[in-house]
Amino acid sequence: MNAADLTLFVNVADAGSFNKAAQQAGLSTPALSKRISKLEQDLGAQLIHRTTRRLSLTEAGESLYVHAKNIEGQVSDAIASVSAFSQGLTGTIKMSVPTISGELLLAEAVADFCQKYPNITVDMRLENDFVDLVGEGLDLAIRTGKLEDSSLIAKPLIQSNWVVCCSPSYIERYGEVSDLEALRDHNCLAYTYQAQGSFDWRFTRSNIEESVRISGSFATNNAQALRKAALAGFGIVYVPRCCVYEDLQQGKLVTILPDYQPRRLGVYAIYPFTKYLPEKLRLLIEHIKQAYQDKKEYF
Repeated sequence: MNAADLTLFVNVADAGSFNKAAQQAGLSTPALSKRISKLEQDLGAQLIHRTTRRLSLTEAGESLYVHAKNIEGQVSDAIASVSAFSQGLTGTIKMSVPTISGELLLAEAVADFCQKYPNITVDMRLENDFVDLVGEGLDLAIRTGKLEDSSLIAKPLIQSNWVVCCSPSYIERYGEVSDLEALRDHNCLAYTYQAQGSFDWRFTRSNIEESVRISGSFATNNAQALRKAALAGFGIVYVPRCCVYEDLQQGKLVTILPDYQPRRLGVYAIYPFTKYLPEKLRLLIEHIKQAYQDKKEYF
């Protein structure tokens, strides 16, 4: 038994026919059937139910198929990694990234990637909407939140912690915020780039979820606009920490409600489902993940 026989078994299962699988493998049907029979003999288990009309996997065959499929992918990845060195990486990658991460670290990280692989061109769009990757011909997107489209693959990059904060001048003018209910009496500026939760701020305290309905004089879908409004002392904001990390470090903004845990959302590299991830895309995702990890204190 060897990896080639396992690959042939996967091909038969995927094709649903010895004839089709034999054509794809460049073998005669009897030769392929003999290889599968030998595999069954080596394993001591029947893998495929054969009839004149169709074939189906046995319970043992179903179990082997799952593992053999993984082996097939690992072999392809190994070959692709060698090809990357022997042939060089070329082509264009089209990607979409959120504005906060794009400006904070991804512009520099992707430019560094392009310098490392000079035959690869990256076309990077900064936008916050959940774009149609397949419809718009995009290879990759970086997004925060939950993945709803099951036809896409999501690779986790980092966890994004959010903060509730305001300027020291706002507290001096309007007083401390002691609990969630007190937020109702303050000018809370809403971040509308969210599927939900723009005006219902959610927290966790002692493993119990709590929320409060806020209101304020200003709402926007742009986190930097909220940041500037908060810095100017206009109100309280609830935003990703990476957006205001340096302001918090410098004391220009201060966190409030320390007894309450704000939301946490995953940041993901998202791409269309593919049997084998192209090597250049895999390398870019790894490069981007490292860029996030290098600035993990921001998140």
